[in-house]
Order: sequence, then structure tokens, then C-alpha cells
Amino acid sequence: MTALEVLLRQRKQIRVIGFDDAPFQRHRKPLDANFSPPPPVSVAGIICAGTRFEGMIWSQVTQDGLDATDKICEQLLPSKFLPQLHLVLLDGLGFGGFNLIDLPTLSQRLELPCVAVMRRYPNFEKITAALSHFRDRDLRLQLIQRAGIIHHNPPFFFQVCGEDPHIIGLALHALTDCGKVPEALRIAHLIGAAVKTGESGSQA
Repeated sequence: MTALEVLLRQRKQIRVIGFDDAPFQRHRKPLDANFSPPPPVSVAGIICAGTRFEGMIWSQVTQDGLDATDKICEQLLPSKFLPQLHLVLLDGLGFGGFNLIDLPTLSQRLELPCVAVMRRYPNFEKITAALSHFRDRDLRLQLIQRAGIIHHNPPFFFQVCGEDPHIIGLALHALTDCGKVPEALRIAHLIGAAVKTGESGSQA
């Protein structure tokens, strides 16, 4: 029996961190070589005990880059919060556009179950079409495939590495106060929007 399953059976609090990127302006490819690279995209990591806010970390990733997995690990591995955590939640696989998380690698490096949570089933035709503009599109498609099959435990869609999908479904419900989003992800979304735009959004 895993640690997360024990916590659920005993109805004890699950400590989780939820990552979501802040709003950013989409960078358009330059017409010539004299251009400035796009600014980094901020990522909020919110720590919750159950649905209660307990802490926060802040990191940055490259827009449409390939450093999201490394950046999260660099921020979280030395953090005082890591030993307390039972679960890592991500608002989807993509941060800063198509900077895709390598979900199995993230789980292995953090030694924690990692879950990409989605509000709806992805439109893979649109995703594949968008990735066709990248020279390394095959690598990015592989990262999506490496995250595994998409599970549905209403109202959640998710991909998971490091834990049984049934256990994750139960955990997501336990970590959600209201609506369709676990509280750690909801707060990460609100704080990211407030920091970048001056106010939180109407939806989270």
C-alpha cells in the first residue's frame, strides 16, 4: 500500500503542490535575426494541506522551450517543502505554451507521484497541428506520449506517473474544495494572474 493510499484510507491530510503558469504574451517569431528573445514565463507553485493554503514557490520557464521539467526540479528539490509533499499536480503538461513536462522524469527525480490535470479531454488534432511548426515536434509529441493514457474520474481528466490512477482519482476529489480544479491549482492560477495583470481572473 502506497503512502498516498494510506493517507486516503485514514482520512489524513494530503500535502500537495500545484503548478500553473501565469498569463504571458505570445511571442511571434521575428522577421530577422535582430530580435530579443521572449521574456520568461512565471510559474506559481502552491502548497496546500488538503485544501488549505500553506506556502508558495515561484519559478520561471522559457516560452515554448524545453526546460520546464528542469526548472521545476531546480526550484523544488532544495525547497523546505519537498519532504512534506505527497503529490505534485500540474495544470496540464504545457507551461509557457508548448514547454512540455516530461512526466515520468519529473516523478522519478522528485520521488513523488506527478499528475497532469486537465479540465477537458485534449484535442490532439489541434495539438499536433500546432506542434508541426516546431523543428523538434517529434520530441514534443514523445513527451505527450510518455505521460501515458488520459484517465477520466469525473470531473477530472488526468495523466499520472508514480501512482495508481484509481488512487489519484480519489486524491483529486479530496483536494478539491469546489468546482473542477484541485485547490492548489486553483490558487496557483489566481495568484499567477494577479501578479502578472494586477488582479485575479474570474475563472480558475
